[in-house]
Amino acid sequence: MQAKPKRIQQLITDLSAFTKTPGNGVTRLTYSKEDLQARDYIKQTMQSYGLRVQEDGMGNIYGKLEGKLREAPSVIVGSHFDSVPNGGAYDGAAGVVAGLEVAALFQDNQLTPHYPLEVIAMIEEEGSRFRGLMGSSGITGSIKENTFSEITDADGISVTDAMANAGLDISQPIYRDPSTMRAFLEMHIEQGPTLEESQIPIGVVQSIVGLTQLNVTVIGQAGHAGTTPMDKRSDALIAAAEMISDLPRLAADEGNGSVLTVGQLQVSPNAANVIPDSVNFTIDIRSAQEEHVLNILNQAKELIHSYHNDRIKTNIQQSLYIRPKTLNDHIQSLLSDTCTDLNIASTKMNSGAGHDAMVFSDVTDVGLIFVPSQDGLSHCPEEYTHELDLARGVNVLYETAKQLTEA
Repeated sequence: MQAKPKRIQQLITDLSAFTKTPGNGVTRLTYSKEDLQARDYIKQTMQSYGLRVQEDGMGNIYGKLEGKLREAPSVIVGSHFDSVPNGGAYDGAAGVVAGLEVAALFQDNQLTPHYPLEVIAMIEEEGSRFRGLMGSSGITGSIKENTFSEITDADGISVTDAMANAGLDISQPIYRDPSTMRAFLEMHIEQGPTLEESQIPIGVVQSIVGLTQLNVTVIGQAGHAGTTPMDKRSDALIAAAEMISDLPRLAADEGNGSVLTVGQLQVSPNAANVIPDSVNFTIDIRSAQEEHVLNILNQAKELIHSYHNDRIKTNIQQSLYIRPKTLNDHIQSLLSDTCTDLNIASTKMNSGAGHDAMVFSDVTDVGLIFVPSQDGLSHCPEEYTHELDLARGVNVLYETAKQLTEA
C-alpha cells in the first residue's frame, strides 16, 4: 500500500487553518495560540496512527513506533511546523505531514520495524520569532538550555518565558543523545523552480548552503522633525539606510552564488515627526562555500563599523552561524536507488536554503529530498505543491525508512 494523496492533502489543509492571518497565508509563530492549536492537532494525529507521543522541554514533538529491538536508536522522519509571517501552507508542514504519512503506511501495511521509527515536528526553524533552526539546535545541543533566557523576540520576551506562557513543561530534557538516533530523513518543498522546470519529481540533496545571520543596531539621537537643522542631526535611519543600500553589493562582488538579504527592519520611535534614534535590522548571508560566507561577513562588519562616529553608534550581534553541510553519501544512494526502484525520476541537488537536516547532520546520518514547488514560489500565500508530488516524496521516504529500520 502506497501513500494516499488525499490523506496527505487533508493534513496539509487542516494544519494551514492554524494561522493568525486567515485568507492571507499562514502565520504560525512559535509558542503562539496558533502553534498550540497545531501541536494539539499533530499530537492527536500521531496518537491515531498508533505512535507514543512525547514533547521535550522546548516543545518539539515526537511520535514513536516501537521496534522489535528495544532501546535501539530510531530512524527519525519529519520537519518543522512554524512559519514565516504570511507564508505558505507547505514549507515545513509538508515534511511533518510526510513523517505522519510514513507512520500511517507502517500501520496500513501492519509493519513492525526492527529499529524504532519516530516522527518529529519541530519548532522555530524559520527564526520568525526567536532564531533560525532553534528546535533542531536544541535537540543536538548546539544551543545550550541555559541560554534560552537570553534569546528574546522583538517584544523582549525570552524563550524561557514564552515556553512557560505556552504551558510547556520546561523541566523536560531537550538535548538528545546522538546514540539514540540511527538516521534523520526530511522531505521539503524545493522553494525554487528547478524541479518543476526540469519536470523531475524528486531532488536528492547532496549539500546545504552555509549561512550566518546578524542583528545590527544603529543608535542616533531623537529630535524634532521641524526644528532640528539637517547638519545637527544624528539620524539613525539615514545611517542604516546607507548601510543597507551598500550591503548587497558585497555578495554580488563575492559571486559564486553568494547572497545577502536584509529581511527585518525596526525603527524607533517610528513617528512621522520624530528623527529616528534607533534602528535594528537583520542580515542573512549564504553561500555554498564557507570562505565566501566569511569574506562577506567580515566585509559587512567593516562596512557597518565605518559608520560608527561621535553621532552614530553601531552594534553587531551574530545570532547564527552554520557551516555548509554535505549530507550522508550512503543515504543519498538509498534515496536515489529507491527512486529508481519506484520508477520515479530524480536528480542530485544542492540546497540554497537552510534546513533542520543540516543541524542533524552534525550528529547522525541524514537524508533530504525536495519535491517541486509550483512556479518556484515559497514564503508566500501562493506557495503550493501538488498532492501527487507530495505522495511521490512520501513513497520514497517510506521505502527508505523501511530499509533503515530493518538494516
